[in-house]
Parts: sequence; C-alpha cells; structure tokens
Amino acid sequence: MIPSGFDYHAPRSVGDAIALLGQYGGDAKLLAGGHSLLPMMKLRFAQPAHLIDLNRIESLRGIREEGGTIVIGAMTVENDLIRSALLQQKLPLLPEAARQIGDPQVRNRGTIGGDIAHGDPGNDHPALSIALDAVFVLEGPGGTRQVAADGFFQGTYMTDMAEDEVMTAIRMPAFAPGTGYAYQKLKRKTGDWATAAAAVVLRIDGGNVSHIRIALTNLAPTALRATDAEAALLGKPLTDAAIADAAARAMAICDPAEDLRGDRDYKTAMAGQMVQRALRLALSRCK
Repeated sequence: MIPSGFDYHAPRSVGDAIALLGQYGGDAKLLAGGHSLLPMMKLRFAQPAHLIDLNRIESLRGIREEGGTIVIGAMTVENDLIRSALLQQKLPLLPEAARQIGDPQVRNRGTIGGDIAHGDPGNDHPALSIALDAVFVLEGPGGTRQVAADGFFQGTYMTDMAEDEVMTAIRMPAFAPGTGYAYQKLKRKTGDWATAAAAVVLRIDGGNVSHIRIALTNLAPTALRATDAEAALLGKPLTDAAIADAAARAMAICDPAEDLRGDRDYKTAMAGQMVQRALRLALSRCK
C-alpha cells in the first residue's frame, strides 16, 4: 500500500527537531532508520501528517568514551556498532548482538536510538540496553533528562519518552575486567525478529556470581528484566543446577504473543533455552 499524504521536514539540529515537534504535536513522527515506521505507514497503521527526518543531524551520530562510560549517538547505525574498535574493546556485547539484527541492508540504515525509542518488544536493543544498565538521554523543550533503560519500556510501542522529546544518546558503563556476556537469539530466518532471545552480562568473584543481568526479547509486551532469576544467582556459584533454576525463573515471567513464530508454550520454552545458552557462554568468557 501507499502511505497517506504527509509533509516532510529535515531539521539540521536537535533544537530544530524539538521545535517542529512542539509545532505539530501528535501529528508528527520522528524518522530515524525507518524500518519500523515506514512499513506501518504503508499499511496505514500510522498516518502522521508531518514526518521529521533526523538523518541530517550529525550531532546524533558517533561513539565515544567519557571516563568509564560509553556514549553512543542515537542515530548511530548498527554497522557502526559492529565496526567500532572502542565497543569491541570496552562493550563487546553490542557489536556481537548487532550482527544478529536484520540483514546487511537493515544494519546499514537501522539506528540504535530508533530501535529503542520505537518500543517494539521484538526489537533487540531494549533488552540489550537493560542488560547493559543503559541510560537514555532525552532532550525536549524543558531541557535534557536521563532515564534508565530498566523501567523506560511501558508497553508495546509505549515508552517513557514524551512526544515532544528526542532521544539524543545512549550511555552505558564500560565492562569491568572479567565481565562475561552473551546474546542468544532464536529466529526463523535471516532478518527476522527473535522467536525468543536472552541477553546476559555476568561477573564472577571468588567463584561466585558478583554481578548478573538477564533480559529477554520478544517474550512479553515489553523487554523483560528477569530480576528473580538474577537474585537467585547472585552470590552463588554458577552451577548447572543454578543455570536451570534461573532459566525456569525467567520462563515464569514470560507472556509472549502467539504468532507464526510459535505458540506461548513453545516461545516460553525457547526463552528458557536461550537463558541457559547465554549464561553458559557468558560464564566461559569471564576471565
């Protein structure tokens, strides 16, 4: 189908984009990579009267380090995450996971900020950002604020970002020495969303788990943090029994939608398998 008519705007600064959002309110939508919004427009599920394209705002791109924090511009594309030597050294989970997103064409255009701000539980970066203790930098007419990833996602296509705000950056702490990590994703084919996926960040101290984050993709109306599973592992050795127990606790919070990728029972079972695989791989990388 063909989208309904709209006016196109291409601001050159974040301030200009915010001004346009203020002018047009709920009639406007931000365009980042476009892989989620444009298909919805073609199906008439979204019919914005004004499309505000962020691609000409250079300040929204780039990857840098500030002290022990990695700062990623919201319009940075997936392939830039993959190629970043800084991320490969300081936050290797991100480039590894980005390779599992979409296909080469998607990764050339799709942005980390667009993936997050869209609020789709099938997108990969929401769960990854939760596992990585990310903080999102949002700028609006009232100034700049920072919001933790854990709690930012409120429902399918619903986030804590106001309609007159722009996500400008994602801030994540660099990995401490000895951090293990993994993103295990089950999908039907290249380019598909996850049937189920699990992100894990892990540290071991003295043979016991000293830090653990487990987050799940496409297993509920939002990305999930498996806090009960984390609590069960913290301060204990990561044994086979502990891994199986954590997987069961993660499965208990799953509420997946049935679709062509599987029914609720299958998706929930696959969530448990992805958690177990991710925990084992992360443990093998703890050094």
